[in-house]
Amino acid sequence: MNSLKKAWIGLAVCVAAAFICMFTANRIQHGGGSVKVTEGVIDSNEFGNIAYKLYTPESATPEKPAPGVLLLHGYQNDHETCAAYAIELARRGAVVMAIDEFGHGSSEPSMIERGYTNHTVKVNYGEDSIETGTYKTIGGPIRYRLLLNFSNLTFFNDHYSKGTDGSAVVDSSMGGVAAYAVLATMDNVDPTRLAVSGHSMGTWASWSVSAYYAGVTDEKGRDITPKATVLQCGELFTDDIYDKSPLFGNEIYFNNVLLLQAKWDEFNYFRDYKNTVDDALLTSPLRLSFLGTTGRAEWNTTYGSFADGTARRMELLYTNHRLTTHHKGGLATALDWFDKAIDLPTSLAPTDQTAMAKEWLVLAATLLAIGSMLPFSEILLHTKVFGNVRGALPAAKPKTKGAWIKGAVTTILIAAFTYPFMTQLGQGLLPLPEKKIFRMTIGNGFVGWYSLLIIIMIIFTAVGRKKARKAGTPQTWHEAGLSNEEAADKINWKLFGKSTLLTLCMTGFMYLQVFLYEKLFMLDFRFIWPFFKSFSLVRFGQFCVYIVFFAAFYILNNSKIFAGLRTIHTYRPGAKGFLQAWWRYALVMVGGTLVVILIEYIPFFAGLGPGADLLFGSTFGGPFMSLLIVFAPQVLIFSLLGTYFYRRTGNVFTGAMTIAILACWIVTGGSAML
Repeated sequence: MNSLKKAWIGLAVCVAAAFICMFTANRIQHGGGSVKVTEGVIDSNEFGNIAYKLYTPESATPEKPAPGVLLLHGYQNDHETCAAYAIELARRGAVVMAIDEFGHGSSEPSMIERGYTNHTVKVNYGEDSIETGTYKTIGGPIRYRLLLNFSNLTFFNDHYSKGTDGSAVVDSSMGGVAAYAVLATMDNVDPTRLAVSGHSMGTWASWSVSAYYAGVTDEKGRDITPKATVLQCGELFTDDIYDKSPLFGNEIYFNNVLLLQAKWDEFNYFRDYKNTVDDALLTSPLRLSFLGTTGRAEWNTTYGSFADGTARRMELLYTNHRLTTHHKGGLATALDWFDKAIDLPTSLAPTDQTAMAKEWLVLAATLLAIGSMLPFSEILLHTKVFGNVRGALPAAKPKTKGAWIKGAVTTILIAAFTYPFMTQLGQGLLPLPEKKIFRMTIGNGFVGWYSLLIIIMIIFTAVGRKKARKAGTPQTWHEAGLSNEEAADKINWKLFGKSTLLTLCMTGFMYLQVFLYEKLFMLDFRFIWPFFKSFSLVRFGQFCVYIVFFAAFYILNNSKIFAGLRTIHTYRPGAKGFLQAWWRYALVMVGGTLVVILIEYIPFFAGLGPGADLLFGSTFGGPFMSLLIVFAPQVLIFSLLGTYFYRRTGNVFTGAMTIAILACWIVTGGSAML
């Protein structure tokens, strides 16, 4: 069987298998046919359209209205991150609305619409002061002030919710208040049996929604106060924060609050600004006040009563921040909590869960879609248009074992010790034109990191070429992976253009699959967190901005790693040769990230606290540290693609541009936008 025929068969198998996975995942989100899933937008006149996904059980009718739950995702996520809660609650008879909050997913309002103040605190709210320096004025770019203001909430007193410069928190629910109003007026929803749940950033939004609707009645006189608030990694506050509602003049109160506490939470807000989550929290005044008890509390114990709304509980989950959303034990506790608070019409046990099967199926489809690009590229490489992209590897000049180790260690250490600083500085403090151009907050972190690495790689390349010339062994651009054997002594821009066009065809084919699955099944390619989604016009514009940095980085990065660190295994044919070459390339590509993971989590698991917080300060902990568990597997996939295309084409352009487009797509497709 010739290679072209194999490619067609491989393509057919990948596409068919991905379809089967997505079809099955869709059946799971529909509860096997018992739940209707729809999408829509809420017209928020003040801010713009807020996108949502609605799960409606067949049992929910105007004649027999069901309880309703509003779900609010965390920072850099979207409504689909709430899928586990949505699927399981809908299976149990609740109408569930999961929204894209301001600046996320498909919603129109940017994060700036949330509002921000010119101050922040270093300890829990209510425990800070100007005198001790824990309450202080901040400056810097808007994105930096927004990030430091997530825990400033609309219903706080002016000390927290308004700045001295006229700035103010406008809607800390980030669209949640408007969404709750829509959910409460649905004719198949019982407005007296409503609840709210959020994760991370969504917990502050949940506090805000519950505060806004405390003691509120609808036009028929029915009390629509949320009967439960479930916090998936949330911050607690002192009693004086829950003061008077500036909206209604009513006492703010919160019915039946459950806090799911991650043991290894990377964000210091959610561990009371302490280094670790341990039993010492059970005696803190903050926690005792929350639970309504004195002396010492206990984990996994319910205090108060559901009958009068005073039920409180802290469930300790042995997981980290990001995985809390799909922790089976945490979800079971939450389902039981909802059942007691809003009376879910179900006989299903809390541990009877199917949501994770949907996540694994969608992940499988994602990998199959990425994999489909390989046989598709083989088909294209057999055409006249792209045939000359394929070329031979440079004449064998493999690195010696010692030289390879030196180069690999240098690359890994540079990546590791620049990542914590440059990503956080790029996200918050680099002076980028953020309102119109650089609007992706997580993207700015990578711009900062990649820009520094680009400068370092250019210097290393220039110095290396100069040394080689002096030694009488000048390096060709073919050896650097930036040309082919026909034009070895110059960077081949025509080859770059053809390789980029080939990459656009491959990634365009993958984009087509995403688009079709979103239309057919309302599912995109991901594993819990947003990976590959179709673009809005605005987000595509952001992709065009950031791809310049991603492309420059990965071209240089692939040149240094794949071409510059060639070993004898690079030239060995077949699957065995591929694997021997790949694991070495993978180690170099992901090694820096692995070092940071070890620095972050070894002391954390040892009971000392997250490494970044301990070594560099809390400024360099949090978002990009928690991102590591998502980023590292992505880099492993990127190393597979890079290895394949370098061995197949003899240059780094196709692999680098493929990786750059996928990485930039992940960053700009659905994550937070100013």
